[in-house]
Amino acid sequence: MSRVQVQKTDTIAAIATAQGQGGIGVVRISGPDSAALAAEVLGRLPEARRATYTGFLDENREAIDQGIAIFYPGPNSFTGEDVLELQGHGGPAVLKMLLQRCLALGARLAEPGEFTRRAFLNDKLDLAQAESVADLISATTSEAARSAMRSLQGAFSAEINALLESLVKLRMLVEAMLDFPEEEIDETDSGRCHSLLSELRERLQKTLRAATQGSLLRDGAHVALLGRPNVGKSSLLNRLSGQDVALVSNVPGTTRDVIREAIQIRGIPLHIMDTAGLRESGDEVENMGMQRTRQAAEKADLILLLLDASCGRMQDDEEIISSLPRDIPHLLVYNKADLLAEETERGAGIFVSARSGEGIDGLREEILRMIGWRHQEGGSFIARERHLAALSETQAHVDRAFDALQNPELLAEELRLAQRALSSITGRFSPDDLLGEIFSHFCIGK
Repeated sequence: MSRVQVQKTDTIAAIATAQGQGGIGVVRISGPDSAALAAEVLGRLPEARRATYTGFLDENREAIDQGIAIFYPGPNSFTGEDVLELQGHGGPAVLKMLLQRCLALGARLAEPGEFTRRAFLNDKLDLAQAESVADLISATTSEAARSAMRSLQGAFSAEINALLESLVKLRMLVEAMLDFPEEEIDETDSGRCHSLLSELRERLQKTLRAATQGSLLRDGAHVALLGRPNVGKSSLLNRLSGQDVALVSNVPGTTRDVIREAIQIRGIPLHIMDTAGLRESGDEVENMGMQRTRQAAEKADLILLLLDASCGRMQDDEEIISSLPRDIPHLLVYNKADLLAEETERGAGIFVSARSGEGIDGLREEILRMIGWRHQEGGSFIARERHLAALSETQAHVDRAFDALQNPELLAEELRLAQRALSSITGRFSPDDLLGEIFSHFCIGK
């Protein structure tokens, strides 16, 4: 199914810069009345795509502000429609007055993500590129920002489109086998189909691995610090974050609630959760904290189980290990390694000192390895959970297609479903409710 084209007859306006005071503020207008609105607000229509310093006028022809106006005639604009950008001073009152002037002239307030949605509907961006606009704005690390920019420039879309081309080529061969079962047609036998399907599956798996990395860049991973009281969980959190975010004390049970801190390792965002120490306690409040510890462990992507290197692995540690969720990976981290003698034999696990910093770099690398991060040659692209779901669904259909190689009718159907799932990523096939969900999370001015 091709992209749904929606005819827009109204003109929208919004403040496109962040809330609060700033040196510059932008009001963006898009739609068929943009030129007429420019004539009213500016007193004339600026030369196309040329920055014009001018006054922004109210209904009495008095200046609301002075700044830069740029007019982009469609279809050569971001949205594909006539677009006017008014760049003035970034005071909230001034921007609100300017926006109200535009609304009084017949524009309506844009919905969240409506500018980008119009760009998608007018074939200026595909859906994956449109989503990367929001991802670029919300990126919390430089690596995530660079990857979002690669997606905006079409790196992810190019991978998906290459897969779609392979799928279409394979479907053509299978359809030929169905239409001309008794004809001798070159390269349409099951051997050729098997070869093309194998190539498709290999490339699909590679793309899924890359998309998984892109999802890590966008969403990061949740890491829970667990262990007995006084093994140094809070100290390790402070060491990893580079600041004193958690209270450190020799008194057992100091940490009563889950403390969350966002950090990054090599550009990968991590959400570290320092938890209450696990032990037998008659303190009701401490027991509540330990219950939250167990809840945090169940939601984590990785558990760091801290042990006291000077004491070794104790029975209490064994009981904690046995109680860990089995479907969540965990890493044994022996803290206070600086208290060990040099000749002490060290077993399996990571040995660190939260106080001196010993072994912390190695711990960081092991965390990245265990959450599944692998450096991508040529750079990464941002991917969302829905992209991973669509790729996984495509892979399932491709796998079933292998089982149907001797049944062309079933093979054709599995390939059709695979193409449908894959097309949803870039928007070649996208239900309207999916579009509404995606663009509702954008900023108003985007």
